[in-house]
Amino acid sequence: MKTILVISLISDDKPGVVEALAKVIADHGGNWQESRMAHMAGKFAGIVQVSVNTEQAESLKIALNAMSDIRILLDEASPQNSAQGEYRSVVFNAIGNDRPGIVREIAQAFASHGINLAELHTDYTSAPHSGEPLFQAQGELQLPQDIDGDKLHEQLDDIADELGIEIDIEVSDAR
Repeated sequence: MKTILVISLISDDKPGVVEALAKVIADHGGNWQESRMAHMAGKFAGIVQVSVNTEQAESLKIALNAMSDIRILLDEASPQNSAQGEYRSVVFNAIGNDRPGIVREIAQAFASHGINLAELHTDYTSAPHSGEPLFQAQGELQLPQDIDGDKLHEQLDDIADELGIEIDIEVSDAR
């Protein structure tokens, strides 16, 4: 039987962080399945999904927690929790004037319309001509298969109007 671990990590950004983590996982029979990692403000942060034989899961957890240069947070997931039903994936892009609280407002607006924010990437940049600070977001929304496309566009237009931003969507493969 397999155990699924979700590992969150943060460390100083330096060569060898991923290699050290991968070595511990491999040394304990773990299989690195999925990950998202990034350099940010001199730190290296990420999240990794690992599967491991249940008999080896505890020794892997101990070894990961013993890593001295990487702070680790572990959680165990079940294979049933990984498949959360059938969704239609929508990729979105949003851009607007930057201000405090915009991520909270976007997340709250999506949730209030029953839309799951599955993935989010944000950036802070400057407008080309004016130099004004701009907030940009890209990500994936998960929608129930039976959601009406016209209603979705109306909902996203409402969200964009409420927040004073532009939101574009592109429907991708169903999950």
